[in-house]
Amino acid sequence: MASERLEKDAILGLIAMGVAVLVIANDFTALSVALPAIEKAFDTDVTTAQWVINAYAMVFGVVIVTGGRLADLFGRRRIFLVGTAIFAVFSVIGGFADDVWLLLACRAIMGIGGALMWPSILGMTYGLLPISRAGLAGGTILGAAGIGNAIGPLLGGFLTDSVGWRWIFFVNLPVAVMAVIVVLMVVPRDAPTKKHEPLDYRGTVALSVGLLSLLLALDWGVDLGWTSPKIIGLFALAAAAIGGFTWFESGAGERALVPEDVMKNKNFAAAGIATLLMSAIFFAALLYLPQFMSKELGFSAIGSGAGLLPMMGTFAATSFVAGRLYEILGPKIIVSLGALLLSLGMFLLSRVEASTTYDQLIVGMVVLGLGVGLFYSSVTTAAITALDPERASLGGAIVYMFQIAGGSIGLGLNTAIVVSASSLAEGIHKAFLVDGVLAAYGVVVAVMYVGGKLDTKRLREMRHHHRGHA
Repeated sequence: MASERLEKDAILGLIAMGVAVLVIANDFTALSVALPAIEKAFDTDVTTAQWVINAYAMVFGVVIVTGGRLADLFGRRRIFLVGTAIFAVFSVIGGFADDVWLLLACRAIMGIGGALMWPSILGMTYGLLPISRAGLAGGTILGAAGIGNAIGPLLGGFLTDSVGWRWIFFVNLPVAVMAVIVVLMVVPRDAPTKKHEPLDYRGTVALSVGLLSLLLALDWGVDLGWTSPKIIGLFALAAAAIGGFTWFESGAGERALVPEDVMKNKNFAAAGIATLLMSAIFFAALLYLPQFMSKELGFSAIGSGAGLLPMMGTFAATSFVAGRLYEILGPKIIVSLGALLLSLGMFLLSRVEASTTYDQLIVGMVVLGLGVGLFYSSVTTAAITALDPERASLGGAIVYMFQIAGGSIGLGLNTAIVVSASSLAEGIHKAFLVDGVLAAYGVVVAVMYVGGKLDTKRLREMRHHHRGHA
């Protein structure tokens, strides 16, 4: 099938978007290996230091839907510039922080910046390319995210060991400035799609409170106990707030944070549900594979980060290829194949035992990386293209919210299984088996509902095309 050629500005814009995503994705993982140095610098414990990561991730997950709606309402380039400025400025302040609480505050505010940047980047990327190249947009963004996630632990470990952990924050400034300059040069100035349409502030507050309560309950549940009054209270608050959000949205009309045309889109909903079911897998692998490498195989912190490269490198490379495959085969086949590989990869990794060597993990990690690369870029594209183009940023934000929510729920479930087991290896074995079953349900959702009906006409054209060449 012929694809439209890309103009020079579109190519430069894709590069700028990829660089911006690289910064955001790298920030999720780069500090994981720097936590011991941060503990030492501020004479604090790991319980406090881990909030350097948690504060950013939670605020990012809570604010991202609002960020997507703001980008669609007030202009994606405008919101991107605001988000990048917040992200870069508080990166620098965090790098100079002489108190752990100032550092944590900066990380939380950086989460706001990232939550404004991500959906704006998605909206601008899909807007830069013709609809026939939508797969390339998704593949580029998720591929850059994969590279960022993969190099994060390596870059963080290198900077921490050489010039100090503070430079993990400082390097964000020049990269962010470069991305802003290119965006200003090649992305057209955008006007709001609905200039006078107000935002549903009640719904925004309700969703934010609900998501924050849910994420805190899932994060604290293992330590405090799932029947602790505090955890039960947080779950109750989450249920009430999300119920209130649904109530507010039903009467908000065009002001709604998530408009009715998005809520009732069945293809979009299916993509979200599939993402929710699959996200436990990726997050669990990111957490427990390095723990196994460190505690059972004796790897160092940076060695454990490098140990993930078979998965993360395959993820990044496959994401770029997935864009072209999506354009050729359509969403149904690629999303379903990605989901199937995710499930298979988790079942392979679930065979872990105390005697398992690193070499025996590689095949499972590669299969998992193939699944992540095919699934996430393609399901994002399938979800966004199921909506009106003016909803692109919001659609991308909601898919990512499902990813964060699924990951948090999955981590809570995985952690509960692991800590109740007699050994780390046995706990990972049982948890990964459960993840594989969840993924199998995700495969069913993808096959039956994501991407609409199978495009048999396209497949026939491809078969005839290949026969002709033969």
